[in-house]
Amino acid sequence: MSDRLSAQPERGEEPEHTHVRSGLEEYERSGEGRPPWMLTATELKLLGIAGVGFFLDAYDLFIINPVATMLQYRLYDGKALPANLEGFVKAGANIGSVIGQFLFGYLADSLGRKRVYGKELLLIIVATILCITTPTGRLSPKGSLVYLGVFRILLGVGVGGDYPMSASVSTDRAVLRKRGTMLSYIFANQGWGSFVGSIVTMVVLACYKHVMQEGKTSRVDGVWRIIIGLSLVPAFATLYQRLTLPEARRFEAVRRLDAGDDELARAKKAQLREDAARERAEKGVGVGARAHDEKGTSDGSSEGSSEAPQAGVVHEKREVVGGETPEAVIEAEQGLGAKEMTRRKKAHFREFLSYFAEWRHARILIGTCSCWFFLDIAFYGINLNQNVVLQQIGFDGKTGTPWERLFKIATGNLIITALGFVPGYYATVFTIEWLGRKWIQIQGFLMCALFLAILAGKFTTMGTVPFIVCFALLQFFFNFGANTTTYCYPAEVFPTRFRAFAHGMSAAAGKAGAIITALLFNTLSERIGTPAVLWIFFGCCIAGAVCTLLLPEVRGRDPDVIDAEEIRAASAAARR
Repeated sequence: MSDRLSAQPERGEEPEHTHVRSGLEEYERSGEGRPPWMLTATELKLLGIAGVGFFLDAYDLFIINPVATMLQYRLYDGKALPANLEGFVKAGANIGSVIGQFLFGYLADSLGRKRVYGKELLLIIVATILCITTPTGRLSPKGSLVYLGVFRILLGVGVGGDYPMSASVSTDRAVLRKRGTMLSYIFANQGWGSFVGSIVTMVVLACYKHVMQEGKTSRVDGVWRIIIGLSLVPAFATLYQRLTLPEARRFEAVRRLDAGDDELARAKKAQLREDAARERAEKGVGVGARAHDEKGTSDGSSEGSSEAPQAGVVHEKREVVGGETPEAVIEAEQGLGAKEMTRRKKAHFREFLSYFAEWRHARILIGTCSCWFFLDIAFYGINLNQNVVLQQIGFDGKTGTPWERLFKIATGNLIITALGFVPGYYATVFTIEWLGRKWIQIQGFLMCALFLAILAGKFTTMGTVPFIVCFALLQFFFNFGANTTTYCYPAEVFPTRFRAFAHGMSAAAGKAGAIITALLFNTLSERIGTPAVLWIFFGCCIAGAVCTLLLPEVRGRDPDVIDAEEIRAASAAARR
């Protein structure tokens, strides 16, 4: 790449990246009249395909609490589950997620998105089926919990793999000015997953009311299996689309090896094609065009790339009318040198280490990992142990028949989700391209710290209504804040060739925090009290805000432009 870049003709005084970005300008201007949150049909389809993983993640996260309560009645006659086994069952999915995030993140970069995407959903389906086949009637109570926990680890591998896969697949196809909005939309499916999980629990319990009220409490064994099993519906609904989703041309461009092409000639051809496409757009012909000379053609690694003239050229005889769709950007021209394409062919682990050995890159990776780590300690500490919150608002299910207790817990979970969870996600969706990721993340951390401090300081004296309001605002700023932006950041800040693996590492750091809090929350609450644990979460939020300062603002920032310029500068320095 560096040789090609150095060989490109200068265009007056204008910086090279400024001129080449102009290939995207017609496409960008074509939708300027519409706000970023208004999606095209193509983007809605991608949202449906990629969003289901996060729907299932949240669905599993929030149904495991009522499921654990149901298992108390099925296995222990309503008594509490053993603390260590309860922690294992709840933390199992997070343990598996760490494995899946590392594994699928690396495979997505080394083998390609197409070869890997969909396999994580297959794993989720298999693991879900194994979970609902837990032989509670044949195994001992402890054995049943161990069985369920083991296969929840397998489930977590699939759920964890969806993080880097869906993030990279979406970013590879996203329009630069709508990239953050698209990622936020996808991640917002977590809110709907938790919301639907609460409703499904209530509906299934309502169907079993007459049976359980007659004293057949053991029938709750069917309730939790149905609740978990229903998650298979959206999984099967999108499996085919994931398995058949083609490789993004932007990613293909990064990996393409074309040793026989002269680099200067390739640069000139790419520039001429860009100029021709822009000239047609200015004349009203549109930015759609057919790609010729397939050997020398590939699309930019991201919108507006200085190395990826985004002229909207479409391959395989597919035309784009008016430049309205993301394909006008995805299907772009990029003439990369053979040496650079060889280097990017597999995104080897050694190359990954070499890239992040430089402090300017390591600093960003440390920032994304640490922010996600501190966030998940607080976020999962609260949401995996909602029984503490439900007790404070009177929905802990301590009184009444077993059915009434379970239904009250499900109702409390629905209240919590509806008040702050879903609204927070969409506040991010509508403002992320205006406020920027960094501002949203810092204010989110600080506002969460504020409400955690209030809850910790007034935990034993606060009334029910003030507690509900404070907790709802806490949930709102988790999601209109770091819970969404920690997902968006690694998808937007790293170059295409390392995006999935870096995203997987960042997400794995977050899940490590979730595992810690899942295993230690109950123990610490008993030893030092819940208010003291909330103060620990307060400290984590402050630490997350500080770590955010390590990160650049990524609104309108193209990491592949920066990556290419760094390569060019390094090559020029080496020739001197």
